[in-house]
Amino acid sequence: MQRYKCTITYDGSLFAGYQVQPDKRTVQSELEKALAKMHKGKNVKVTASGRTDAGVHAKGQVIHFDSPYTFPAEKWERGLNALLPDDIVVLHSSVASTDFHARFDTDGKEYRYFVNRSHQKDPFRRNYTHHFPYDLNETSIRKAISYLVGTHDFSSFCAANTDVKDKVRTLHEIDFYEEGDMFVFRFRGTGFLYNMVRILVGTLLEVGNGKRKAEEMPMILEKRDRGLAGKTAPAQGLYLWEVHYRDGN
Repeated sequence: MQRYKCTITYDGSLFAGYQVQPDKRTVQSELEKALAKMHKGKNVKVTASGRTDAGVHAKGQVIHFDSPYTFPAEKWERGLNALLPDDIVVLHSSVASTDFHARFDTDGKEYRYFVNRSHQKDPFRRNYTHHFPYDLNETSIRKAISYLVGTHDFSSFCAANTDVKDKVRTLHEIDFYEEGDMFVFRFRGTGFLYNMVRILVGTLLEVGNGKRKAEEMPMILEKRDRGLAGKTAPAQGLYLWEVHYRDGN
């Protein structure tokens, strides 16, 4: 068996998330359906760097799968793209070592969150941005960010229904910048909890809008209470941007 690694991009608007779910359209199910066709009906399991929720997009999701076929790597890219629906595209495929694991070998990820600041709603961007036409104090947001960067227990910024026990994560960088009438948040870290980026964005928007103070961040982290952080920002503004691997894999 040969292991293959693929970088994929997808529009999450019409998916119930990445992971296979009964009677629902998911990214994983579409990938495995296409691979089954390439393997004469045989099931082929796909493993990703992590899950994305319904409505969340990916610019650089990474997957791996095993196959008895030793096609040139580029043939997998062409073959899968010919069979996949238009909202999933394989950007790159390569032969991986047999012990490579798309999830367990990650060395970090980057997420970006897009906020539409325009006064009017844009029906053509409603599935790809969060419309937030309110004033934002960028100085306050930067001050709040200064408390969040680093290694912390992010229990307060994690969905309450998660079963993960260890909620300590390291955020190497949080930044934001303007892109036309867009406000883009950029998060880079070793790992992320369930809904962590969306809760961080929701909290930072509340700080920027004057609904809470930047100086509250250390207390919110210390209390480890989801109820103290801000609202969870909508899914459609979030993109899994890039996945990093040890040794450059």
